[in-house]
Amino acid sequence: MERRYRVVVAKPGLDGHDRGAKVIARALRDAGFEVIYTGLHQTPEQVVQAAVHEDADAVGLSLLSGAHLTLVPKVIDGLRQEGLDDVLVMCGGIIPEKDIIALKEAGVAQVFTPGTPLPAISAWLEEALDERERAAAAE
Repeated sequence: MERRYRVVVAKPGLDGHDRGAKVIARALRDAGFEVIYTGLHQTPEQVVQAAVHEDADAVGLSLLSGAHLTLVPKVIDGLRQEGLDDVLVMCGGIIPEKDIIALKEAGVAQVFTPGTPLPAISAWLEEALDERERAAAAE
């Protein structure tokens, strides 16, 4: 890891099931990331403000409610409006394959579905952020 990255993990919308988000937050913490968990029932605006205030390198969104095609683009748009185009956005949860394509087209860097090994998530995030750091240093 190029440096200790800051990751905001959030549960946007009305979904009240946060076990998965807490498991991911712990796994990322154990892998060396600094993790800020925002809690349940966050609006897209609250997620964006958490990313701004915490100087986040990445935002992880956990969604099980089926509102991912509505909420995730709002978070991405909000990050862009705040000038945080370089913040990586990843999602996890019950997301159909056809929706994964739409989320990636909207700007999501990666989508993890149930059963993804935790080390694979942290390894992907570390590599993606390291690559971003190397690209920024080369500019």
